[in-house]
Amino acid sequence: MVSSDQRRRQLAREKFERQQRRREEIRKKSRRRNAIIAAVLAVVVAAGGAAYLSVGLSDGGGKDDSAVKEAGQSPTPTQSESSVPEPAMAIAAKGTYTMSMKTSQGDIAFTMDAAKTPHTVNSFKHLADKGYFDNTKCHRLTTEGIFVLQCGDPKGDGTGGPGYTIPDENLAGLGKAGADGTVTYPAGTVAMANTGAPNSGGSQFFLVYKDSKLPPSYTPFGTMDAAGLTAVEAVAAGGVEGGAKDGAPTKAVTVKKAAVSKG
Repeated sequence: MVSSDQRRRQLAREKFERQQRRREEIRKKSRRRNAIIAAVLAVVVAAGGAAYLSVGLSDGGGKDDSAVKEAGQSPTPTQSESSVPEPAMAIAAKGTYTMSMKTSQGDIAFTMDAAKTPHTVNSFKHLADKGYFDNTKCHRLTTEGIFVLQCGDPKGDGTGGPGYTIPDENLAGLGKAGADGTVTYPAGTVAMANTGAPNSGGSQFFLVYKDSKLPPSYTPFGTMDAAGLTAVEAVAAGGVEGGAKDGAPTKAVTVKKAAVSKG
């Protein structure tokens, strides 16, 4: 007999699959729109004119509001394909790095293993060194089905990214998936969000504040320190705006400053 908890997880996975299909449709429409705009601009330039186009082009190709609002979905931004190359490798092949974030809700730090997730660690150091994460919001909190705080989007709405993608890494690091197709992302885990497609991570990541079952499709690359986990738990205790189960946290979280250091 299927328990209510198993049924709830099954419904959450089915909802996730529907959302992924919707996101793919949005991305295709965005690519077609961008191609049309480019063609129009080319015609204008060819005709000897000059034009300045102000177009709402996002790294995510548009926001799927229904996906953001529904509870139980996986931590997934809607980012488009790479438009710039992944940064060149500039970290040590082994050893640990620490990402330290000063936020409006307290300090959050997590360690990253360069040997297990070199591309992810290298990307985070590259972005942090540029101040990419500074003054960004942790835009999404989930309090049912999965238990995460999602950050790393410069737009603050779930559609932003750095313009490049990085490969999935360490997907077997949390063990083999069970019969339900999931593994447990333990409390304290830091993992990459993605579009649902392989190797589609950008800059968005999620902080797990309570054990969460998810498909092993999200690169687990960090572990929060005790103070950081406590800070995220406090944000989660404040709930989601409007009493929802998935959306902007009532206790707004702004990353004031982020830095990555060796060791």
